[in-house]
Amino acid sequence: MRLLIMCSAIDSWIRKMIKKNGVFICIEGLDGSGKTTQAKLLAKKLKKIYDVFCTSEPSKGLVGTFIRKSYLYRKNRLSPLVEALLFAADRIEHVENKIIPALKKGKIVISDRYIYSSLAYQSSVEVGLHWIQTINKSILYPDIAIFLDVNPETVSYRLNSEKSVMENLETQRKVREVYLKFVADKKLILLNGENAKIQVAKELFSIVQNFLNEC
Repeated sequence: MRLLIMCSAIDSWIRKMIKKNGVFICIEGLDGSGKTTQAKLLAKKLKKIYDVFCTSEPSKGLVGTFIRKSYLYRKNRLSPLVEALLFAADRIEHVENKIIPALKKGKIVISDRYIYSSLAYQSSVEVGLHWIQTINKSILYPDIAIFLDVNPETVSYRLNSEKSVMENLETQRKVREVYLKFVADKKLILLNGENAKIQVAKELFSIVQNFLNEC
């Protein structure tokens, strides 16, 4: 009984801290890795306990809307440098208008893609990684970031069509290499996305819940 009371008290304290400060989580992964599905499943579970705000990048802001409409599905690509600047501009707007306000309200913010997507994808098309970091230096970094790792061959099979200029096997291999470097640097937490959807969701929730317990 005392143990249950103690656990309840600890859980209550954690909720108060989250309510005061908010927690910023981002889910990263290759196109077709299942990250969007997993972000939604995570949010659904967390909403039973916490106040959750879900978002994604490109955002639904002014710059993000432009990117979605004119970049992701266009045949004539813009310069990689221009693309990187667009994503950085969208991220600044995203942070200022959505993420920070939600965190100030004590919400758990879950973003489907964030800074590591830019670092991985833009650097895979010969844009300097340091330069990308520089143009993003004013943004807020997540409290915890998870990389949903799926083999490029798997995502290529899942996509089975050219939805985006970025969705090809060679690009996905380069992008994965950059992501794995961030895993090695302990900036991203690796999660095997090759497992069944339910298993991945269970492991993702466990990672996040353990992190919240340690806050």
